[in-house]
Amino acid sequence: MDLNLKDKVIIVTGGARGIGEGISQVLAAEGAIVAIVGRSAGNNDATVANIEQAGGKAFGVVAELTNPEACKQAVEQVMNQFGRIDGLVNNAGENDGVGLENGSYEGFMSSLHKNLIHYFLMAHHALPALKASKGSIVNIGSKVATTGQGNTSAYAASNGGRNALTREWAVELLPYGIRVNAVIVAESWTPLYERWIKTLPNPDETLQKITSKIPLEHRMTTTTELGNAVAFLLSSASSHTTGQLVYVDGGYTHLDRSIS
Repeated sequence: MDLNLKDKVIIVTGGARGIGEGISQVLAAEGAIVAIVGRSAGNNDATVANIEQAGGKAFGVVAELTNPEACKQAVEQVMNQFGRIDGLVNNAGENDGVGLENGSYEGFMSSLHKNLIHYFLMAHHALPALKASKGSIVNIGSKVATTGQGNTSAYAASNGGRNALTREWAVELLPYGIRVNAVIVAESWTPLYERWIKTLPNPDETLQKITSKIPLEHRMTTTTELGNAVAFLLSSASSHTTGQLVYVDGGYTHLDRSIS
């Protein structure tokens, strides 16, 4: 299926590592021009180089997205480079473990900036360009907004906000033909996930327990599988899909645990 993404300019925040890198690679393989926005020039450059070596097109923008002005400047850089924006993937964030018992006001607010507020700011600043192109937005979210996890109040709140904004924006942007959807992640192997699991007393045993509870094939979702879902939702192949929270998780969030 041709997703009609060739030469579409698509911003992917946090697009140089983990889930974001998987999304960037898939979009580039579909012919899109991927504007990778992230705080590390080194990571951005490495992913851009990998995409270009595979015959794709990519562009790196260095931005600390917890800084509101940097969000505006990132969008401006993309516009100055390409003159258009056809899609926005809000992906950057981190499950940073700011809980109710161990947290603080400062930590909670910092986590919201890290995980939610830049979703709004990137969409806000990209909106004029998205109106012009009738582009699409895909927000990446986490199962913790649905299931809870424990000791991660700020991240859970951020993901609840991501889900709510997805549907709010889908309504608000109907007059412009801009579709807004979300891809919800459960268990996917990334550098951040690996770093987290290594902090546990028995990381290998814990990983086996987690994967054994993933109904479909008892394995983690790959970043490529997440990227495939994002590409579909950005594309004309999903032209009548908006306001949806699409769980790409092997059935982890919703299927009966007894089957595992």
